[in-house]
Amino acid sequence: HGGSWDSDTAEKFTRIVDLAQAFHLPVVNLVDTPGFQSGLDAERAGTTRRGVRALAAVYQATVPWCSIILRRAYGVAAAAHQHMGRFNFRYAWPSANWGEVPIEGGLEVAYKSEIEGADDPVQKRAEIMLRVRSLTSPFRSAEAFVIEDIIDPRETRALLCEFANLAAPLREAGVSRFGIRP
Repeated sequence: HGGSWDSDTAEKFTRIVDLAQAFHLPVVNLVDTPGFQSGLDAERAGTTRRGVRALAAVYQATVPWCSIILRRAYGVAAAAHQHMGRFNFRYAWPSANWGEVPIEGGLEVAYKSEIEGADDPVQKRAEIMLRVRSLTSPFRSAEAFVIEDIIDPRETRALLCEFANLAAPLREAGVSRFGIRP
């Protein structure tokens, strides 16, 4: 399924976040997901319902969090990579690519008439792809302060060590509190 989240993946992610919250452990999330699985089987398995629970777990977590977007981050599953309403460390590799839907699928729908009406549809699709790709560059997102930095993959270990050192003093003793979750 190309790394997309199914019902079991969402449930596992929820358990890991809850474990980190229960023991006040910082979270490092290496992100590469094309989103939730879709289709009749995914609906029957409750993928969206469990995926929303995973998202709720992330937003209820109060532990330090560091996400590194390695490659793909699409849709609601990508939104679960960290709580967007509070400070977290978020880095991306130059190979990172994110958005609502992968460009390849959305391009055919959004520009259908333009592609079909072109003298050379293959060439027109390539031109549109190049134009749209320039807008989804991780460098443009970094400029808009959506992520802290685009990092060389070789710097990942050093940044994670720095994060661990910053997060260690923030550990709290005692019982964690969990809110109501859908």
